[in-house]
Order: sequence, then structure tokens, then C-alpha cells
Amino acid sequence: MDPDAVKSKLSNLAFGNVMAAAARNYQKELLAQEKAQASSTSNQEVDFDELMDDPELEKLHADRIAALKKEAEKRQALTRQGHGEYREISEGDFLGEVTGSENIICHFYHREFYRCKILDKHLKSLAPRYIDAKFIKLDAENAPFFVAKLGIKTLPCIILFRKGIAIDRLIGFQDLGGKDDFTTNTLENVLIKKGIISAKKVGEDDADNDEIDIGRSIRSSVHADSDSE
Repeated sequence: MDPDAVKSKLSNLAFGNVMAAAARNYQKELLAQEKAQASSTSNQEVDFDELMDDPELEKLHADRIAALKKEAEKRQALTRQGHGEYREISEGDFLGEVTGSENIICHFYHREFYRCKILDKHLKSLAPRYIDAKFIKLDAENAPFFVAKLGIKTLPCIILFRKGIAIDRLIGFQDLGGKDDFTTNTLENVLIKKGIISAKKVGEDDADNDEIDIGRSIRSSVHADSDSE
């Protein structure tokens, strides 16, 4: 037999054996990986089951549920007291409304004053977002007794009450930049600084529907003089 042919045949056999061995090793590696994955999945399931039975986790869950229930009950109680919306009241209702809640934001307004209408839009936007405070308004012309008692001389005027006691006031737009085109966020920040509403927590919806300049759609310059009567 030709020595070269024998050498080539032996070389081919050796290469075949190497490839076969490599194939076996590759298959073994695949099986090992599958077993490892199965074992990991099994451990995860066991860990999850153990986690579900963790008494500390159950307590945290129960505390969270209790806190949510308490908050819902509080909101319902405040809603029954007239919170969560911007409402008009009469002079006869004034004392009951002011003494019936802890934090009151009362707008004394005049129906013909455009600046009062601007303020109405901002207060209406804030009322449902700050349910802890009650937002109300009172026609100054129909409430002469309280207008005199509170010394209100300029409209619009917001009186802030805490537990039935007047603690502060906003006269006209003095605290709001003195212009008609202030935003709801401006009024919101002033009320927060005065302590009648609490600053919102991070992550809550801060979207303002008032970024449109309300003053541009209202001829405030024509009616500016009438708002200081």
C-alpha cells in the first residue's frame, strides 16, 4: 500500500475522532446549561414562595392597605364637607363653612370685576388638587356684614382661615406679580408659602391647565380701575 495513502487515511480518521469528541463535549455542555437553568428556576420559585410567606412582607402589605383605606375614608369625609371643588356660598352659610373645616380659602368677589373672574379660573383648578383645604367664594355685594367685619376694601380679596380664624389675606394681585397673566402655579406657590395648603409630594401630577395666559383673552387694561373699588 502506498505510504502516502495510508498516512492520509490515518489523518482523516484522527480528524474524525477529534470532531466526534468535540461534538460530545458540546452536547454535554448544553445539557449542563439546561440543568443549571432548571435548577435556577426551581430556586427562584422556592425563593418566591418563601418571600410570599415572609411575615415582615405581609405586615408591610397590611400596613399599606390600612393606610390607603384610611386615606380614602378621609377624602370621603372631606368631600362631604364640601372639599374638592370650588363652590359659591351665601352670607348665611359663611360662618358654618368657615368653622366647619380646618383650612379655608375664601374669595370675596364682585360679579362685574374681570380680575375676580381670572382668580375664579385659578381657584377652580386648584380645588380638586388640594382636598385638605376648602375653596369657596362669596359675593361681596351680598355679604356686607362680613365685608365690613373683615375690613375688605379692595376686590378681589382672598381671606385665609384656619379653624375659623382669619390668618392672612391676598389683596388684589399684589402677591401675584401685579399682572393679570399670572399662572395657577404662581397662586399655588403663594398659598403654599402662606401655609394654607401643603406642598405636593414628588411624583404627583404637577400639570397646570393654566399655562395659557388668561389675561390675553380678557381686556384687563380696560377694567383695571374698576377692580380696586
